[in-house]
Amino acid sequence: MTTLTPTRGGAASRRPVPSSSAPRRVRRDGGTILAVPALVWYLVFMIGPMAAIFVVAALRWPGMLQPVTFAGLGNVRTVLDDPVFWEAVRNTAVQLAVALPVMIVCAYMLGYYVAQRPPGHRVIRYLLFVPGLISTPAKAMVFYAALSPDGLVNGALGAVGLESLTDAWLASPSTALGCLIALDLWSGIGFTAVLFAARLSSVPDEVGEAAQLDGAGHWRTMWRVHFPVIRDYVAVVTMLQFLWTLFGSAQNVLLLTMGGPGASSTTLSFLVYQKAFIAADLGYSQTVGVLLFLAGLVGLLLIRRTFRQNY
Repeated sequence: MTTLTPTRGGAASRRPVPSSSAPRRVRRDGGTILAVPALVWYLVFMIGPMAAIFVVAALRWPGMLQPVTFAGLGNVRTVLDDPVFWEAVRNTAVQLAVALPVMIVCAYMLGYYVAQRPPGHRVIRYLLFVPGLISTPAKAMVFYAALSPDGLVNGALGAVGLESLTDAWLASPSTALGCLIALDLWSGIGFTAVLFAARLSSVPDEVGEAAQLDGAGHWRTMWRVHFPVIRDYVAVVTMLQFLWTLFGSAQNVLLLTMGGPGASSTTLSFLVYQKAFIAADLGYSQTVGVLLFLAGLVGLLLIRRTFRQNY
């Protein structure tokens, strides 16, 4: 770009003016260069292992040091014909259908209460965050001590004269999965409530005050006013909890029930571990891993669509 500048003789000379697009281009190129290390890390340690899952799923690999042959779709047929796989699908579906809605609803209501700054709200935040500070083996030991045949739950039932309700909770096919779901809820509600409280605290106070002046109580204000404001954030937290429950349940199953009795508490993520490290069937394991990946992808899309804004 050029401008006309008058000189002493009255003639106008052309003087170049730097274009404003040049600095933007430089800044954009500089940002790309700075992102290269992160992109390389992502490609090597995220995309690479993800692609390896699909490759191993097409192999017949009976152990790390055993010869490898090509199986094609044979592993898929083996998995789909296995009743243990369908039992794991059912258990995973029950776990998600119960734990996820209960966790999100209870955590949102608890987070809304904390966001109203009741007396001692800072202490309440710390107490809610305590389960997130405890390691998974420690949490499993707490539940094992409470649910063992001579543990706290059976002792409390016996103390109030309800001996008929006592059970070997972790060793019973009818209650083992429920105990794992209870552990998910106990460890997840408080942590998620703190996240909701932090987001709700950023909502202007005038929003709730205006709703209450119009005659809305806390219940209507919570669900009809504040919830739509943070709807996108609820979607993000729900997706995170969905992924943590879907892919992270193996550790609780491994520590408490080992998938039993029978396959009554076997989940898909534990089945991946069991077939890879116990049964030494890597092809079967990674085939389940591929199906688990696809289930996670579909679940994320459904959650995103469910919480999509309507305006």
